This record gives sequence, C-alpha cells and structure tokens, in this order.
Amino acid sequence: MKRVRVVVCDDSLFMRAALKRVLQGDARIEVVGEARDGAEAIARVAELRPDVVTMDFNMPVLDGASAVRAIMRQRPTPVVMISAHTTDGARETIEALAAGAVDFLAKPSGEVSADFARLAPALVAKVLGAAEATMPPPSVPEPAPRAPTPSPRFVASSPGAPTRVVVIGVSTGGPGALARFLPALPRDAPFGLLIVQHMPGGFTQALAERLDAICAVCVREARAGDRPQPGLALIAPGDHHLEVAPDGTLAITDGPEVNGVRPSVDVTMRTAAGAWGRRVTGVVMTGMGRDGAEGLLAIKRGGGATLAQDRDSCVVFGMPRVAIELGAADRVVPLDGLAGALLHR
Repeated sequence: MKRVRVVVCDDSLFMRAALKRVLQGDARIEVVGEARDGAEAIARVAELRPDVVTMDFNMPVLDGASAVRAIMRQRPTPVVMISAHTTDGARETIEALAAGAVDFLAKPSGEVSADFARLAPALVAKVLGAAEATMPPPSVPEPAPRAPTPSPRFVASSPGAPTRVVVIGVSTGGPGALARFLPALPRDAPFGLLIVQHMPGGFTQALAERLDAICAVCVREARAGDRPQPGLALIAPGDHHLEVAPDGTLAITDGPEVNGVRPSVDVTMRTAAGAWGRRVTGVVMTGMGRDGAEGLLAIKRGGGATLAQDRDSCVVFGMPRVAIELGAADRVVPLDGLAGALLHR
C-alpha cells in the first residue's frame, strides 16, 4: 500500500510532535519531514516532494500564506492549514486558502495547544482528502489585492424574490474557486446568489469579507429574514444550515448535520426548489463527498436549471462527480465558464 507522504510545518516543537504522532498513527500516512517556519517548509517540499503539507499560519521568517504562495509557484502541493479558531485566525486561513491551500482544520476555541488526539479523525481525513486534490501547474498568479469598494454597487430594493436565484454548493477548494468565479459577474447580475461553503462557525464571515473586496457584486453572510436580490451573494453562516421558507425568506438553523456537514448544500437546494421551482439554478462545484447531489436533483425535478463544475477545473472532483452520476446536472462546465453559463442561459 502506497502511503501518503506528509511534511508538518509549525514553529512549535510540541505541535509538530503532536501532529506527527496523530498522523503516523494511521497506517496510510507517513510523515517524511518537519519544518519550523515557512521558508524551511518551502525547502522541505522541494527536497522531499511530499504528497501533502500541514501548515500553521503564524511562523517566523515567512508566514503560512506566503509559504503557500511560494510552494504553488515552485512545486504545487496540497496544503492543509492548521488554524486558530479566532477572528484573526479565520482571516489568516481565508488568505492562505486564497493563496492555494486546499483545506484547513480549526483548533478548538480557547486552547493554545490543541488536543490533536481528539481531532485525530478529522485531521487524518483532511490529509487523506488533500492527497486526492488536483493541483494547478506552477506559477499561479498572486491573489487580487484588496481594494476600496466601488460606489455604490447595484442591489435591488424590491421586497420580492428576483426573477432568478442561483444556489451554489462548494467545499474543498471552494474559497479559491469562488475567488475566480464571483469576480466574473457584473455588479448588476440579474439574479440573487446563495452560496453554501462547508466551513465551521466564524470562518464564513472572513470569506465573505475577502470576496466582497474583490467582486463587483455585494457579498456578505446571510441573515435570518433576508431575501435574495440581484447583485447580492449571500453565504450560509458556518456551522448553520441555510433554509428557504415557502415565502422566499431565509432562515438560519442549527439542525442535525446532513451528509456529515453543516451547512449542507442539500438543505439549501431542496428548500430553494420548494420555494421557487423553475426560477432556481443550482450549481455544484469542487469538493469532497456527495453533499449537493440530491439537492441539485431536487432543483432539476422542480424545473430549474442545473450545472456541475468539470473534473479538470476541480480541486477535488467529488461532489460534482456524484451529482453527474446521479443524472442531476444538465450541463458540465469548467470553472472559468460558469459565470458565462449563468449570465447567458
């Protein structure tokens, strides 16, 4: 059996030892190297050619996001960030994901040294999942800089639902994919957007802020009582389901996980199909697992249009693959073609 080769990067000897102990406790994983800072991580990747890197953000010499960018320029390798469950930690994580990291694991809130024995199943799953990621060729461009919001962006004031609503489901590789897809939409996009990105609580606010800074459409976290509007993208809050009531208003709920996740794409898509029928377009993008496949099928059966991201442009071709195999996708579209497909359907 070929084992997944991992380099662990953290400035704390204790944390590196904890990560190594957990990962090597799984027979499918081999830790082949360690790094104390971002610069050393870049050197270890070039030297050892691992399958996956685990990376802390706050390190001496070179921080995690800068190290990720350098790795993606030189030898693209799946990176799993080990993130602090704080506001600053969330922003740093989103920056690293935008730089090319494929996933992250949040440390328990309030613990300086995370109990990795308790986090072992999640850590192992994320490393094994990252090993399946499709990485881009070297020399990816630098992320777009943050800029002042242009004035004022178009958001309809009508209390009713727009003519069309687009519901997007995405997971592993999602922040990077959204950062390419959403800026391609004009500020007067003729539909409202609901986005379900698998994330824990506290991280989707940082994601919304970063996307809002680089997009013409407005992007923010969804709130109870919201209604979709043209030119507005609403992101499901982390660790909560986003549901659509029969009258088209949004509800934020904390019901049980669906498909092992919360928020669940299936929950949002099924309720959107029930509220809006043929006015809904469903899109399933890069991610592990099967969340979104049944929801996309519900939209199709309700008369709505359905799209799935293609294999070649996905970081992980899991969710779209299941949706396609289920017969839920009307069209399979590359990432850079999704905006055009939605605008010109």
